[in-house]
Amino acid sequence: MPSLEDELFPSTPGKFKIERSNTMNRQFHRCFTSTSTMFLWALFLVALTASYLSVQSFVDSGSRYFSASWGGIQWEKHVRSSAQIHRSGGMSVLVTGAAGFVGTHVSLALKKRGDGVVGLDNFNNYYDPSLKKARKALLNSHGIFVIEGDINDAKLLAKLFDAVAFTHVMHLAAQAGVRYAMQNPHSYVHSNIAGLVTLLEACKSANPQPSIVWASSSSVYGLNENVPFSEADRTDQPASLYAATKKAGEEIAHTYNHIYGLSITGLRFFTVYGPWGRPDMAYFSFTRNILQGKPITVYRGKNHVDLARDFTYIDDIVKGCLGSLDTSGKSTGSGGKKRGPAPYRIFNLGNTSPVTVPKLVNILERHLKVKARKNVIEMPGNGDVPFTHANISSAQKEFGYRPTTDLQTGLKKFVRWYLSYYGYNRGKRVN
Repeated sequence: MPSLEDELFPSTPGKFKIERSNTMNRQFHRCFTSTSTMFLWALFLVALTASYLSVQSFVDSGSRYFSASWGGIQWEKHVRSSAQIHRSGGMSVLVTGAAGFVGTHVSLALKKRGDGVVGLDNFNNYYDPSLKKARKALLNSHGIFVIEGDINDAKLLAKLFDAVAFTHVMHLAAQAGVRYAMQNPHSYVHSNIAGLVTLLEACKSANPQPSIVWASSSSVYGLNENVPFSEADRTDQPASLYAATKKAGEEIAHTYNHIYGLSITGLRFFTVYGPWGRPDMAYFSFTRNILQGKPITVYRGKNHVDLARDFTYIDDIVKGCLGSLDTSGKSTGSGGKKRGPAPYRIFNLGNTSPVTVPKLVNILERHLKVKARKNVIEMPGNGDVPFTHANISSAQKEFGYRPTTDLQTGLKKFVRWYLSYYGYNRGKRVN
């Protein structure tokens, strides 16, 4: 007796058995001879298709419901609990980019002094998301709830402001990196411009309106040659798309301050480094490659001039962020309408002591006890600038900002963290 497979497929590929084909034709002919039978078959097929589509729609909607990373009674309980203030005169802060480098440190510092903190981060893959997940675990261990979501999600932001009357927003979410903008320019517009506008829209409509402190960048100084860089210097010559989006953010923030009465403070960070840092930063990648015996690329400026950066340790940046929050003043709008003038400020947060990149490498070599293999080449036209140097007098005057960690000390702390986090013992990988 022929098998089911023999009935359905020819015994020789490419050659159909005519007898079986005729038999099947006769069978199908008997099935569809009457009009009434064909009508019943048609109804059956329509019903089957409708049932399939209904079930598929239910499955899809259920999948979307169960996979949602926010919403629900328990979610709101976590948000409100995390936002609860535990000190007199404290604040409730929404920190965007909370699983990022600066966001993690700022969130921990706020929580430590008794402020309420709720984190928001989209955990994108610009660099290793596992590092962001580890930061999230660290925040969770300190009672800080971090929501996985995007600042472009207006419904999520509205839900957050419905759940909690945030007094402040610390906006640190952004697409970072100068060179990556040449590979993925749209991500910078999406995060640094569209995302900022979405957040400001949510803040202007909130009641009460929160005060906002956000991360601009020292990159806005672009081709400026005045030293040190002052907030009064021109910033209309950006050298990279990243810088251009941050400058655009400053202008957009000014508009929302002027029209809607939002209190807004922009912070121009100068080359932040330290434990839990970003793997795309030079000091981080240098450390990784030196330990792995790989060469590092050291750029030089024109006429063989060494590049220099105003490296600023993360703890000093955190002090500047908290000082800015504490002195931010109040927003004056209500229901999206301005009731009076509100503060609009911009501050440099740097160390005021630029260090050349070769000196940075020398310090790392001493702390790692490993000699670096260096490839020294001329800086390409990728948006980088030859030097940065912060004038911090405005921040000093406004909230007593004074950096206290030099590069030697800061890199020692970073190396200690790096060796521990990545499982090194005396410079050798142990896992």
